[in-house]
Amino acid sequence: MSERPGPPNPSDSPQEPDPSGWARPDAQHPPQDDPPPPPQPQPEWPPQRPQPRAEWPQGPYAQQPQQPQPQQPQPQPPQPQAGWPEGPQGPYPQPYPYGYGQQQPPYPYGGYGYQQVKRPWADDPPPGRRFHQLARTERNRWWRPLVGSLFVLGGAFVAMIVLIVPMMIVWAASGRRLNESGDGGSIFGNTNADLVFNLAGLALLIPVAGFAAWWIQRRRPGTLLSVTGRIRWRWLLACCGLSLAFLAVSFGLSALVGMLGGGDDGGDGGHWVGWGNFLVPAVIVLVLVPFQASAEEVVFRGWLVQAVGAYTLEGRAAPVARALSRVLRTPWPGIVVAGVAFALGHDYTGWGPVDIFMFGAILGWLAVRTGGLESGMAVHTFNNVMSFLVPAALGTLDLDQGSVGWQPVLADVTALLLYALAVTWLARRMGITNRTPAPGDDRPQETQEPQETQAPQETQAPQDAPAPAREPEARPERPAQGAASPTPAEPPATPA
Repeated sequence: MSERPGPPNPSDSPQEPDPSGWARPDAQHPPQDDPPPPPQPQPEWPPQRPQPRAEWPQGPYAQQPQQPQPQQPQPQPPQPQAGWPEGPQGPYPQPYPYGYGQQQPPYPYGGYGYQQVKRPWADDPPPGRRFHQLARTERNRWWRPLVGSLFVLGGAFVAMIVLIVPMMIVWAASGRRLNESGDGGSIFGNTNADLVFNLAGLALLIPVAGFAAWWIQRRRPGTLLSVTGRIRWRWLLACCGLSLAFLAVSFGLSALVGMLGGGDDGGDGGHWVGWGNFLVPAVIVLVLVPFQASAEEVVFRGWLVQAVGAYTLEGRAAPVARALSRVLRTPWPGIVVAGVAFALGHDYTGWGPVDIFMFGAILGWLAVRTGGLESGMAVHTFNNVMSFLVPAALGTLDLDQGSVGWQPVLADVTALLLYALAVTWLARRMGITNRTPAPGDDRPQETQEPQETQAPQETQAPQDAPAPAREPEARPERPAQGAASPTPAEPPATPA
């Protein structure tokens, strides 16, 4: 059975209007195309940023909002070219803190990774070390004290050569002749010239020893002077006062020995030479003797005592090594070695070497006991000044060192022992340190007290108000029950 075709769809094809006047309802309104979209506005340059909406700020300290100001038209910036963004001088300055094309600040430690901190050339001795142990630094090796001692010995000869050459040139240019025979140990044949050469040559040992400590042992040259790394001038002045008393006692005992017939080797005693002949040697002595005496203290009581004290056998298991370690732990090996070297540096005969050895040993012990060379510098300077000035005033000044009897030696050693007792007593009264202080702490080691013994801050009552009753072991801000709350103290000021 076939399907009957249905009526045609009027929307398939346009139809002519019916003559009777009938038409479809949509025939009078044919479909029209969509209307064109309205024109879009062109964007302006520069683009206007959206203004934030004005809102009233919240809070008790809120302020009135400001009315937005009308923006003025700005000229259009040049367009950047294609490629990498330009640097700080380009059209977009500093788009990022460290963007492309900008120079980044240098790193504080020179780049990525761990950078080793450069160690200083000279090491400081650890805190709590005594004077004879100041050469025991981290860089101490067995060869450093030995090489340094050879350097000081060689530097002494070099200093003598450097000093004698210009003096010989000046002496020859003045029309004077040198003492070619060398009688009496004189080089220039003149007592004043020989005195200048000997005193100035010994004074040059100060920079030689200081350079050896800095260059070879890698420590500060000031450690040759004291445990603080410098001269303690207040203590030096105090020792100068004691040295004057030492001179008075020494001359008194020498006069007593002379009355008993125990003089050194006799002699006519001399007479006053007058100011014309006394003034020149007096000036030479007063100017150069302090440096000469200080140089001998630096070399013998400073360098040699510390060079021997740098050797230690700690940690050795052998019985002999352990016994020697206990001996080297004390300052006496260095004091004895320095005293022997000091005696060999003089030309005295008879009981003279004993006198010089005792002089050096006592001053070495004082250096360790007081932690510095100030007491030795003071008494050595005053002793040498009087030893040169008195013969110069009497016309008996002679650099040739002769024989000495036992009676003067007894007088000198007795006076020096009394001086050592006085220095020890005064050092204790003044609180002179004999150990290296801690970094940033210049107080004497003997007068320092542990921090645990100090009274705690909580036990101090406030000064502006009476202390209220508090419970035991309670904080200051917790008053006892029923008591009025105290006025809180003002916070401490910020440290500068």
